[in-house]
Amino acid sequence: MITKKYCLTCDLKDDPILINEYKEHHKNVWPEILESIKESGIEKMNIYNLGNRLFMIIEVNETFSFDKKARLDADNPKVQEWEKLMWNYQQKLPMAKEGEKWLLLEEIFKL
Repeated sequence: MITKKYCLTCDLKDDPILINEYKEHHKNVWPEILESIKESGIEKMNIYNLGNRLFMIIEVNETFSFDKKARLDADNPKVQEWEKLMWNYQQKLPMAKEGEKWLLLEEIFKL
């Protein structure tokens, strides 16, 4: 049962070839990555792209926490391999701290 929604953002390297490769990778996400996403409590995930900017919307159940997701990811060699591959395409946002990639967006309006 979905209990909360989060929106996050990340940048890609501003190179049309790399952006296209990144999109291609997401047409066939590794099964181990999909399983790890579900295991963390994420029920739905969508990633949107404009230029080199990415937006991710996740809908989570009551078992999800960002700390839990980080622990599961750190202990999963396949997730670490995927993240290393994705860093070939992604770059941190200017306001990101060291080691941060996807940043949580603040909801400022709701209708």
